[in-house]
Amino acid sequence: MDDSTTDDPAESSDDAGDSETGTNDSEIGTDDSETGTEASESEAEAETDAEWMEPADKPILEFLRSEDAFEPNQIDDEGIAPAKYAAYRCRELTKYGLLTKHMPGVYEVSELGERYLEGTLDPSELESET
Repeated sequence: MDDSTTDDPAESSDDAGDSETGTNDSEIGTDDSETGTEASESEAEAETDAEWMEPADKPILEFLRSEDAFEPNQIDDEGIAPAKYAAYRCRELTKYGLLTKHMPGVYEVSELGERYLEGTLDPSELESET
């Protein structure tokens, strides 16, 4: 009985720990959802350094640079953005000179794109080539 009593409090402690974690997670989730909405709006503004940019643009550029990836499907595989949206954004980033298109569906970060990622280029100063 002492063993089961010892096991029960341990389980209770584990359950209590899980409950506390669950409560904290719930509270965090609630805070995140409330703050997340506000943060999402703020982050969207912060992450879009130019009016023409979308929040996914910087992660797309970072992925293309770091992984030597070339195709929008690879961006989809990484969970950054769906392939069709990634392809659209790659075309837009190419129009503004942040990507170079080597052939249909094959992109590389340009010198301007590198400068943007390094923080030495303000993309709001770029104009669309088309």
